[in-house]
Amino acid sequence: MKNNKLSSKLNYHYKEFDKSSISPDPLEMLHHHTDSRDIELMGFISSIFAFGSVKQILKILYEIEKIMEYRPYEFICNYNAEKGKTIFHNIKYRFYSNDDVVNLFEILAKGIREYNTLENLFLIGFNSGEKNVKNGINNFSEWFIGECRKSGCLTNGIKFMFPRPEKGSAAKRMNLFLRWMVRKDELDFGLWTGIEKSQLVIPVDTHIARISKALGLTTLKNVSWKMAEEITENLKQFDNEDPVKFDFALCHIGMRKMEF
Repeated sequence: MKNNKLSSKLNYHYKEFDKSSISPDPLEMLHHHTDSRDIELMGFISSIFAFGSVKQILKILYEIEKIMEYRPYEFICNYNAEKGKTIFHNIKYRFYSNDDVVNLFEILAKGIREYNTLENLFLIGFNSGEKNVKNGINNFSEWFIGECRKSGCLTNGIKFMFPRPEKGSAAKRMNLFLRWMVRKDELDFGLWTGIEKSQLVIPVDTHIARISKALGLTTLKNVSWKMAEEITENLKQFDNEDPVKFDFALCHIGMRKMEF
């Protein structure tokens, strides 16, 4: 597909997938809230569980949101592991055991108590002069992994929650969270101001990989950080300042088996 035609198609679908098109998507969980602190934490939790069937993702997120009594910030500020073992006793998801969920919230609570927001914690390990968020994600993930290591709760489930691009991971879920926090439109919230939209990297899953190959946005076969960067750089031809704005539409075209 030639660039002019592809540009028209991308921008058409970007406009078509507005707020009325969110469901089914983990992003809808963030739109249940109005307080920026609740939105940030609901976004982080939603991104951690954003793999597998969207139906199952939403099911577990609704269960967690109910346990938090729809006040994520207040819940996390008052959280302790002993309480968590009781209220999360039935909560586990794919690679995540019940203990993983309990410990995730314990470490998350520690981060919020120390830094007040996840943005503050992320920006400690982010260099605003860098091309993209790669090293920021590495350092953000390493903070959580390090805290779990110190408390003796580092499991494979916890490691899966916190990907590291330096090891080749596409870090789809972390890039998704950053998209929600940094971009601002009908879908995304633009709560974080310390990162430029142009520094975001597209969250690559099987849907994005498949459609990107078909559109010539990547020449790579395997999903990886390198693929995510290549797709993002190619999307900059169509919006240099906000290349990741096309993510939601591309993903849902793939999910819903629509024709591009």
